[in-house]
Amino acid sequence: MSKGIAGKNTWALALLILIGVVIGGLIGQLASGVPALAWLNYGQTFGLTSPVVLDLGILVITFALTINITIAGILGVVVAIIIYRFL
Repeated sequence: MSKGIAGKNTWALALLILIGVVIGGLIGQLASGVPALAWLNYGQTFGLTSPVVLDLGILVITFALTINITIAGILGVVVAIIIYRFL
């Protein structure tokens, strides 16, 4: 009997999605120089543009987070989920 999706490892899914985002972002960066594939790098960037600094005297903590969502990154996530379903 098959376990189905509920029996699969969620850590494997998270790792595959992370790999899909990274590879998709890389493909988007590489495709930005090619006029026919420049649409792959189209997206939106959001987050903290200037870092937040917490100075505690002895310890200085700097926090910044920026997320860049592109078409290639979304396609990478979709491909990662499809690969996960076949594993």
